[in-house]
Amino acid sequence: MNTITVQQMFDLGETIASKLFEDVTYPWEVLPKIHDFIIALGETLPRDVYEERGEHIWVAKSAKVAPTACLNGPLIIDEEAEVRHCAFVRGNAIVGKGAVVGNSTELKNVVLFNKVQVPHYNYVGDSVLGFKAHMGAGSITSNVKSDKTLVVVKGENINIETGLKKMGAMLGDRVEVGCNSVLNPGTVIGRDSNIYPTSCVRGVVPANHIFKKQNDVVAKQ
Repeated sequence: MNTITVQQMFDLGETIASKLFEDVTYPWEVLPKIHDFIIALGETLPRDVYEERGEHIWVAKSAKVAPTACLNGPLIIDEEAEVRHCAFVRGNAIVGKGAVVGNSTELKNVVLFNKVQVPHYNYVGDSVLGFKAHMGAGSITSNVKSDKTLVVVKGENINIETGLKKMGAMLGDRVEVGCNSVLNPGTVIGRDSNIYPTSCVRGVVPANHIFKKQNDVVAKQ
């Protein structure tokens, strides 16, 4: 279980939300706390670096936000981030330094660490994406089970009740997700792992592995 803890998955020096993770073991434990954390943090942000563009919406002055993007709070967009044409931020989102939120990408209740890229037609909900994580075009997080039961994180010798009805994916630092992949509820992908394009992923993918298909996950050489 230690391989999917916050400590093992993320460099907390690469997010403005580092304090959000201080008192939790597993990353999905922060999901119910994102809303209140953003409001509290936003009130402390330096006004020479960030501007408030609406109720509980703080955008770094160095960030680039397309005029066609829809921004709902609570929301923090950090320095040098880019939010592109027709992006839809539904709220409860932290977009890290240098991150890219692309054309027609939708965010909801998420933490994107610094330099995350979700650049083309992505849906990312109830999820945490670590430093330099990248989701290829059309890849999405599925955050609710079809039977609406609570999400369980499952892997080899791992079976953890999250107590959450909505949980998308937890991506460790530098995870690469191939185009048109679906990350099912409760997916956890360890640091430096790769997901083949058009994959349907569920459960835990260990760090430094390649997911080719279900039951075909190999260690990187």
